[in-house]
Amino acid sequence: MSNSANSEINPFEVALTQLDEVSSMMGLDNGIHQFLAQPKRVLTISIPVKMDDGSIKVFTGFRSQHNDALGPFKGGIRYHPQVTIDEVKALSMWMTWKCAIANIPFGGGKGGIICDPKSMSEGELERMTRRYAYGISDIIGPYKDIPAPDVYTSGKEMAWIMDTFSVIKGNYIQPEVITGKPIQIGGSLGRNEATGRGLAITVREAAKKLNIDMKNAKVVVQGFGNAGQFSAQLVEEQGATIIAASDSKGCMINKNGIDINSLRKHKEKTGSVTNFAGSQSISNKELLETECTILIPAALENQITKDNAGKINAKIVAEAANGPTTPEADKILFNNKILVIPDILANGGGVTVSYYEWLQNLRREYWTEAEVNDRLNTNITQAFLGVYDTHLKHNTHMRKASLVVALNRVVDAIKIRGLWP
Repeated sequence: MSNSANSEINPFEVALTQLDEVSSMMGLDNGIHQFLAQPKRVLTISIPVKMDDGSIKVFTGFRSQHNDALGPFKGGIRYHPQVTIDEVKALSMWMTWKCAIANIPFGGGKGGIICDPKSMSEGELERMTRRYAYGISDIIGPYKDIPAPDVYTSGKEMAWIMDTFSVIKGNYIQPEVITGKPIQIGGSLGRNEATGRGLAITVREAAKKLNIDMKNAKVVVQGFGNAGQFSAQLVEEQGATIIAASDSKGCMINKNGIDINSLRKHKEKTGSVTNFAGSQSISNKELLETECTILIPAALENQITKDNAGKINAKIVAEAANGPTTPEADKILFNNKILVIPDILANGGGVTVSYYEWLQNLRREYWTEAEVNDRLNTNITQAFLGVYDTHLKHNTHMRKASLVVALNRVVDAIKIRGLWP
């Protein structure tokens, strides 16, 4: 799902545009607005790695820490050829808002390495990951900045980072430095499905508000990765029918419905959703414009733009990906009476369960999956209702409403804490 076609859209400018619009709508103090428009710090490091052939390759890595008024920085680390410093800054800002909307005591951070992980061996990935962890070890920590997995990273990389940090900082295990870890070393039950589960909870609540019967709902999923798969599975459990799906290899549709479990097995076996029995191949453009009840963009950013927003034919757009809709597209969808559940609300399940993982690590006390899911359900439901009520009150789209909720919480914390020294 390459975003190269839309690479002229700078994600940090998108984040700043959203901040500008909401700041003026709220009459935010200009100084506070400027304070929030820049990350507190951005670290750029060079990462020399010995490759399998004996050569040394130098990668570039980033860690952006946007705001910690509400608590330690929190946010993923992505490995991707198209990682940029502006993308990382934008994502760290969105993480600040996401944590505030979910009402958890974290601020926003984000990291990334410019690399193509698919072309690297496990040994090369481990050496690069550990060198990156060493490079950022002074600015991360259980009470400073708690990273997590993101695009093309998983529990495996988190384990390497935790191990590297633990050895450097005292040679004892410190699971609370990072989340999204394997269960055996302090990961939380329910973390793997958390992003998809949170999204499915927001879809359930939105359907209630719009009087949509989930049993008649048709769903299109763009991006059948972790978030896309669990979102699809959990809305299917609510009674909906998935009719189209895609991944980086292609897109497919079957208007009669797709069994998610079978599709998942097919993808595990063949490496893609394409050529699934009974389905037809379609383009990414056709996928996004397919008539459906719920569209779930779960791929990369800038997928719904001013060019195609008018052709989106859904009642609800639930954003599992970060930044899939541009600001111009938001206005078009709102005018067309399409309810967008924005990324910073819809995919907040991941960071919420990351917070639960951190708490469990700090206490060295672990919860059952039912406890985790029950707390997540309560938390995300409250977050959705708060944003939905704000959107009605201000007669604006859900992204602006969610930013109003977030900014109110962050700005209150800044004002109460004051500026010192």
